Amino acid sequence: MTTHWTLTVDCRDPALVARFWCTALGYTEADPPQGWDTWQAWLTELNVPEDEWNDGASISDPDGVLPSISFLKVPEPRTGKNRLHLDLQVAGGRAQPQHLREQRIRSKAEALIAAGATVVREVPMEGSSTLDHLWMQDPEGNDFCVV
Repeated sequence: MTTHWTLTVDCRDPALVARFWCTALGYTEADPPQGWDTWQAWLTELNVPEDEWNDGASISDPDGVLPSISFLKVPEPRTGKNRLHLDLQVAGGRAQPQHLREQRIRSKAEALIAAGATVVREVPMEGSSTLDHLWMQDPEGNDFCVV
């Protein structure tokens, strides 16, 4: 039997990071809990002070297939390299022509840079100068790759 799971990202500004990952993954803001029309109504009903409303955010796959991702506000900045990261698989795999793979990787990277990401490094295929993937960071410095 499998276990239901989600991924949680610690960050300083959950709304900012959630918006970025919506763009990166094609996700949408998660719906409010059943019985509430908006997150604001839910937070108000639970008497959560307004200054705590950005303490978390959640995004979900609009098709309801892939796991949800939550973003939790923490006081400390990121201090080291991620031990877990996402690979955005946009190139179609190594069986695709290299020029097409590189075009897809660079196109996705351009959109992500416009959304606040930065490129850390272009990573070539082993023993080659041909692009394999881009190592990037989201607006708060969380690592991910565009492959």
